[in-house]
Order: sequence, then C-alpha cells, then structure tokens
Amino acid sequence: MKTVDDIAREIVAREGGWVKDPADPGGATNHGVTIGTLRRLGLDLDRDGRVTEADLRRLTPEGAARIFVEHYFRRPGIDRLPPVLHATVFDMQVNAGSQAIRLLQRLLTRMGFPCAVDGLIGPRTVATAQAAARAAPGHLADAYAIARRDYYYALADARPASRRFARRRDGGKGGWIARAEEFLSPRYHLTEAQHRERTAQWR
Repeated sequence: MKTVDDIAREIVAREGGWVKDPADPGGATNHGVTIGTLRRLGLDLDRDGRVTEADLRRLTPEGAARIFVEHYFRRPGIDRLPPVLHATVFDMQVNAGSQAIRLLQRLLTRMGFPCAVDGLIGPRTVATAQAAARAAPGHLADAYAIARRDYYYALADARPASRRFARRRDGGKGGWIARAEEFLSPRYHLTEAQHRERTAQWR
C-alpha cells in the first residue's frame, strides 16, 4: 500500500508547476500550493518579511509535498478515515479544500450512514466512514470518485468560466474529470461519447 508521502508526491506531480490562470479563483499556484495557502501558513521563503509570489516561485516539489501531508492530510484528519479513502479524499482536499469532506459526508448519508455535512472530520464522520467501508469495502472509493466527478460537472454547469477545467477545447475530458477518474475503477469511467453528451449544453 502506498504511504501518505507517496500519495503526496503523486499529487505534486499531478498538479504541475507554476500556474497563474486568471480563471482560477485560487490565484497563482506552484506545485499545487496557492499563494493564499503560502500566506496563511506564513511561509516567507526568501525571508524579506513578506509572503509574495516570489516566495511561491521558490517552493520546491518536496516543500509542497510536506505542506500537503501536514496541512491537507493530517491536520484535517484524513488519516483517521479508512485507508481505502486516503488517496482520493487527500487528492480532493488539495484540489477543493473542505469540499472534499463535505462530499464524503453527503455520500455517506446517501449510503445510509448519516452524518452532519460540516466539512469537519469528527468522531461521527470517522465512525460512519468506517461502517461504510465495512459494508462496501470494494465500492466506497469508487462511489466517492463518482461523486467527485459529478461535483466537478455541477461546478462547471453553474460557473461557465470553469468549464474549460472539465472539458478540453476539442470536447474531450478536461483535467478535473480525468483527475476524478484516476481514482475510479476503469469500468465506471465515462466513454468519450458519454462525456460529450453530459457537456453538450455548454457553450
């Protein structure tokens, strides 16, 4: 089984390097770490008394992985969830913050294991996730990945500026959808035709 450090390194590779996309509400990003995160953590890497984009540019892949493990895996409590959920919820936490936990809580409730949808991993969320993992050990990660894919489609439905993250210019699956399906068994992947049908109403 992969360690959390292995998963973090994969996330860094998936996120890529420096990006400053005007359509991304997170702003400038390096190795998946946003300027907002760097400021929140007070990481003044060039020691000039300010946290700026210059600091973000200095961030190494190894530094980004350490941030992810500490602040996106351990601190939110993802390590308390069943191991089958670690990789996918961790990746979603990096990508969407506490929406990753809310998505899990809504899924657990739909599966018959009710818990509050508050974006926090408390004892009830841990207990219900463990119960769901025992009841459906071979399906929980797939169910989460499908819910994640649906979340991205819904986000793009509601926010036209985000559609290019869910659909490529040629109409194929965009980065968000491909990322969700990395954690999904191949038999549940959408075909290209199904993806194009799902996004046909977008302009």
